[in-house]
This record gives sequence, C-alpha cells and structure tokens, in this order.
Amino acid sequence: MRIIPFVVSTVVTAGLVFAMNKQWGKIPPMGKFLSPQHGIWQNAEPVNQSYSSELKFDGLKGKSSVYFDDRLVPHVFAENDEDLYFIQGYLHAKFRLFQMDLQTKAAAGRASEIAGSKAIEYDRKQRRAGMVYAAENAMKEMEKDPATLSLFSAYTNGINAYISSMKESELPIEYKLLNLKPEKWSNLRTALLLKMMANMLAGDTEKDLFNTNAKHLLIPDELKQLYPQVFDSLVPIVPKGTSFEKPGIVPVQPKSADSVYFTNQDLIVTKDFKEQDAVNGSNNWVVAGSKTKSGAPILCNDPHLELSLPSIWYEMQLSSPKSNVYGATLPGSPFVIIGFNDSIAWGVTNSQRDVKDYYEIKFKDNTKHEYWFNGKWEKATQKIETINVKDGATVYDTVAYTIFGPVMYDDSFRDTSSSLHRNLAVRWTAHDPSNEGIAIYHLNRAKNYDEYVNAIKTFDCPGQNFVFASKSGDIAIWQQGKFPARWKGQGLYVMPGTDSSYMWQGFIPQGENPHAKNPARGFLESANQRPADSTYPYFIPGGYITARGITIEHYLSQMNGITPEDMMKLQNNYFNTTAEDVRPILLKYVDKSGLTAKENEYLDIFKNWDLMATADSKGQTVYTYWWQALRNEVWNNLTKNAGDLKSKMPVIEGQTLLELLKRDTLFFEKGIPAWNLPPDQNAVTNSLKNAVAKLEDLQSKNKETGLEWRKFNKPGIYHLLDKSKKDLLPFDRPNLNTGGAGDIVNAISGSHGPSWRMIVQMTETTEAYGLYPGGQSGNPGSKFYDNMVDYWVEGKYYKLWFMHDADRTDKNIKWTMNFSSK
Repeated sequence: MRIIPFVVSTVVTAGLVFAMNKQWGKIPPMGKFLSPQHGIWQNAEPVNQSYSSELKFDGLKGKSSVYFDDRLVPHVFAENDEDLYFIQGYLHAKFRLFQMDLQTKAAAGRASEIAGSKAIEYDRKQRRAGMVYAAENAMKEMEKDPATLSLFSAYTNGINAYISSMKESELPIEYKLLNLKPEKWSNLRTALLLKMMANMLAGDTEKDLFNTNAKHLLIPDELKQLYPQVFDSLVPIVPKGTSFEKPGIVPVQPKSADSVYFTNQDLIVTKDFKEQDAVNGSNNWVVAGSKTKSGAPILCNDPHLELSLPSIWYEMQLSSPKSNVYGATLPGSPFVIIGFNDSIAWGVTNSQRDVKDYYEIKFKDNTKHEYWFNGKWEKATQKIETINVKDGATVYDTVAYTIFGPVMYDDSFRDTSSSLHRNLAVRWTAHDPSNEGIAIYHLNRAKNYDEYVNAIKTFDCPGQNFVFASKSGDIAIWQQGKFPARWKGQGLYVMPGTDSSYMWQGFIPQGENPHAKNPARGFLESANQRPADSTYPYFIPGGYITARGITIEHYLSQMNGITPEDMMKLQNNYFNTTAEDVRPILLKYVDKSGLTAKENEYLDIFKNWDLMATADSKGQTVYTYWWQALRNEVWNNLTKNAGDLKSKMPVIEGQTLLELLKRDTLFFEKGIPAWNLPPDQNAVTNSLKNAVAKLEDLQSKNKETGLEWRKFNKPGIYHLLDKSKKDLLPFDRPNLNTGGAGDIVNAISGSHGPSWRMIVQMTETTEAYGLYPGGQSGNPGSKFYDNMVDYWVEGKYYKLWFMHDADRTDKNIKWTMNFSSK
C-alpha cells in the first residue's frame, strides 16, 4: 500500500513543478520568478553595491576605463572611437536594456509580442506608417560610409556583448514579470529608435485629415480666421526684422488647386478629433557674454517629453583622443544628443514643422495592385506584414506602397478614415534616406560656429532648433531639417494622388532655413513657436506654440549680469503669460450679478491670483477650467449647425481664441459679440458657471477638498509598462508636489515635462549644471532608479563634473570599470 502515497506524492510534485513553471494569464512562471538564485530577489541591489569590474571582450582595440561618480554617471575614457562607442553600447544595455528593447519593438510594430491582442491595431498603425521602411532607408544611407558604419556597429557590438555575458539572475525585472528574453541588437534597431522619436515629434503637427473635414463646413475666410498661420502676438525664433534672401525655389500651385483641393468638401475622418496638449515641446536659449556676469555665453536647454521610468535620457561623458563630450544620451543610440565639449555647447527643441502629408490614392480594384497616376495604371508594391501576437493567432496585414509612400489608411484599416472608403498614402520626410546619427557625431566634435553649422547640415528629420554657444563668444540658432518647399496652402488638407502636380516640388535649401548669429540684443531663444515672421518667403505650416516664447523673450530682454543661478530660476519659472492676457478680458465681460455665492468665491480666487502656476495655486486651477470651458462654449456656438462633424474638426486653439477676443472680432450669430448677449446666453459667464460646477463635481468624486493645482494637474512619472498609470505603482512616482503647465516655461503637465535640464556657462573652465527626473539605473531595485526626482521637483541642479585625463585619481570617482581585449 506504500505505493499509493508515493504515487500521490509524485503526481502532486509533478503538478506543482508544472504549475510553477507555466505562465498563467498575466502571472509569470512563479518558480522562476521567485527563485532565490535567478528570480526577482536578485534585482534588489545592496546599498553598498559595487560597480567596479575588469572586463575583457573580443574586438576591442585598446584599453579603456569607465569612472563612475556618486550619481552613477559614467565618464568613459577610450583610446579610439570604436572602443568608445562599444563601451557606450555596453553601458546602455547594462543599465537600460529593457527600455531599449521595448521602445524599438514598439517602433517596429511588434508591441503585440509583449502586450498581446490589445496592441494589434497599434502595431498595424506603426507598420502602415512605414516605420521599418524608414529605418531601412536610413540604414542604406549609413552603410554608404564605412566609417559611419563602423561606429554604429561598434555600438551594436557593445550592446550584444553585454547581452551575451548576462546571467539569468541579471535579467531586468521586467523580463521576469513578462516571461521574456532580450533579443540581439542590430544597427536597424538603432535606426528604429531615431525614427520613433521623429514620429512622436511629428504627431504634434499632424492635422491634415481633420482640417479636410473643417473645409467641408467652413468657407476659406473662416478657415483662415479659426486656423491662422501667423499669430499677432508671435515672437519668432529668428528676431523680427531679420531680412531673408530671395527664395531659392518657388513652388507652383497646380491649376486645379481651387477646384479640387481648396474647395473640395469631401469628408475624410469619422473619428473624433483629440486635441494635443502643448506639452511635447521644449525650451532652449543662449545669452551672449555681453549680458552675463562672467562675460561668457550661457546656454540652456530643457526638452519637454512624456516622462518615464526608466528615464528617457542616460547621462554620460565620452572621451577619446578625438573628442571629449558630456551630456544626455539616448539609450539605444550612440553619441551625446544634447550637451557640451571643451569648445562648444548645444541644445535642441522641436521645430513643430509639418513634414508629413496625405494623398488620396485611386486603386484599379480591391487587390490594390495598381493605382492611377499621371494618366496610367502604375504597379503598387505589396508588403505582407506578419504580426506575432502573444497568446494569440498571428495577424497578417498587406500594405500597398505607392510613389508617395505606404497606404496608411484603407478599407482594411480604418483607424481614422473609417467607413468613408478613402485610400490615403502618407508622404513623410522620415521615409527618405538620411543619417541623423552622423550629424550628432560631428556635433560632438565641433569646435566653433562653422563646424557646428557643417555638422547639423545632414540632420533631416525630425526638424530641430539647434541652439549654440562657443568659448570664442559666438551664439547662434538654426532651425535644421529637410523641409518641403510648399506653395501656399499645400499640405493643410488631404491632396489628390492621381498625378504629380500635388507632389512636393523640392526642399527649402539648407542655407535658407531660419537662423541667426550674434544678434545685437545679446540673446536667442526657441520654445516651439513659429521660426520666422510673415516676411519669411516660404509657406511653413506646423503645430506651433506661442506663449512660452513670449515669456522667455520677456525675461531675457530685461536681464543683465546673468548668472547660471538666474537661468535655473528661469527654467523653473511658473508665470502664466496667456492668463495675463486672458484675465482682463474675462473680468471685463463676466456678469457678476448672475453668479451664486460659490461662483463669486471662485471669481475672487481668479481675480486675486498672482499668475503663477505653482503646485498650491488655486488661481491656476480656476483659470484652466474657466478658459477651457470658454473655448468649449465658443466652439459649440461656432459649430452649432455642424452636427457630429464639430467633434471631427480641430478645436479652436487657445491662442487663436485669445487673439480674436483681444481684437473683438469673434462673433456668434448676426454679428452680435458673445459678451453682449443676454446674461443667460453670455459665453463668459456661462463658462465660469460650467467650470465651477465641474470643479465642485471633481472634488466630490475625489473625496477631497481644495483647489490646489497639483491635485488637478496630477504631475507624476510612470514606468514604461504602466500605461494606465496605476498598475505598477511600486515602480512609479505619482503625485509629485510641483506646478507647471504646457504653455508655461516650467512645462510640467501630468506626466509630461522637462526631461533634461541643462545650463552651461562657457567660461575658460566650463561650468555646467543639469539633471533629469529619474536615475541612471533602469532597475527599480536600485537606489539609482529615481534618486534625482526629488531634486528635479524642487528645481535644484547637480553640478556636472566634466572630467579630464588628469582627473583619473580624483575623489569624485566611486567605481571603475576597465575594458580590454581578450
């Protein structure tokens, strides 16, 4: 009978072994996950963790050392460039492997391999946007130059050296949670990462489809009034009064434009328009020595992006006999993206320029093998996309490629065009062969203005505003990118794709991109506003942001004897320029007699507000909800006869509404201004009532009282896997005690904000300060995962240690890694 207990025990044991090593739904195999030797326990770093090591790898040409300071910032000293970038790749992988893996898989339309079926439509959209196609074209350009290829390959080899040497216990915790293993890296994945950034930054300017709907309802004069190209209050990047050369290319408008383009009222979109907050922007500025206390230029940069943990950036110094550079690097890509060397400093902001257009394609039949172009049927290239789905069936999607680019929307993919049976191909400059990486490589080594200009010439997409300062005293800014030379109105709406007359006729010559050097006023700035005033000879549509540029311009114009500490205060400034203009208008036209006691209480808060969007500001909260309610009120009146279409058009922008109100040119019906209507129809008063009701309701639902701005802005930083912003709370940093807003210099809005703050004073010995909201390690079990967040919230900075060869025994060094060949 002893056999029965033995059999039972064996079966139970076998069952437990099976159960503990099988993934059940979202639960990882608990045997591996909880293993003392290999599981999550191994991701908890001891407080006194040592990062020192002796490492040997095939392919290294010399001896190199990495010196880590007390914030785990690596200072890499190598004997040649190939070893330098091999080590950069190794360090990126060691500290940020899952981040790099996830982001490039998402860029390639492979998120379903991680997230399952809920990511299928996202993956289809990525593939139909031609993300891999764009990266492959970039690779072709990279491979033309053996020297460039060797640098990228060295970086890739460094990543793969770490992956190959990594033990199972060293797997990032996310792999253990998801029961995944990392893949080998490739140069293509680096190209994909750069295209992902281009796609993300292009999204702020893309309204072609919704604009096409708007002209179904509005006549041309109304379209110009509601969607202006140049604001009255514009403070352009290039100072007003700058003279521009005669254009090197003059595009010709097609003869049929009036009949088949501007006045064509066909609908395109059936999906609701989702307004982009003015948050995916950035600030940079530079002041000349004539305005600083030291007599040396000071350069500042703070790019605003979706914040995440692990952090977007990885801080490091890269030194070889050919260069010595420090700054923010992008895990998954070599070089320093934003930073400084021994001679110059530079920073970037997004240009906000529109470099993506849509063309309607006429296919011969549903096979989409041929399309009509220039009077004959042309063959389309068919690409079958294979989407592997975790715990699901493989999905196949056929994408047709035309002379314009991939057909992103058709009857089989209705993310936007839905049932309207439109075949829309996308033409995007990111699809063209380019080599942005080598531009950054040369910028890392530039020593003066001429070398800076030559370096950035090959940077095509995304268009960026490159600000510059040198130790020789020069300051400059260039808006650099590959920008279509458009005839007036081209690209605002979906264009006919049946002939070549609506294609781009060329690109603005690089030397004619807006730029300025050493202005008499002693400073230059960019904050995602339009780069030039209306005298610029090219039509340049985009998703521009105006308010932050006005604020920065105001402060810099008044400042003299500037110090780095003054620049820290300006980067952390909370002044609300838009509200400064809005408040007198709202107070003038609000009907106080029609307000309740509670509504008057809110009105008093707004009236007595100091116009600062601090964390505890109540005025910022009332302003935000009142101004948004007025925009809604105005939009509802303007589009009251539009039916469902009004939600499928771009909503009137706040800056547009403000300028129309300031000019008293906004009317609702029969020429009667909104504020002169009877009280029950007064838009300003109604919108205040609506705002108060909403705020009272929100406080009731949240079971808390108080109008402090941080409770409504909800600033926080979330793990890359935590899309819902609640699922991975141990890895998140929610409810940060900070203020800000998208159109304020300190542009913290929800989980968006300054992703890297940097200030560089170009004195004989470079004086630099900076930080980002996170930490050097991607491991939530490390003290370096989020150790800089609190300093970032408080508006503090770390002094950046720009190490030189003579500093190899400096007390700032905490750990050392030595690299050599096997």
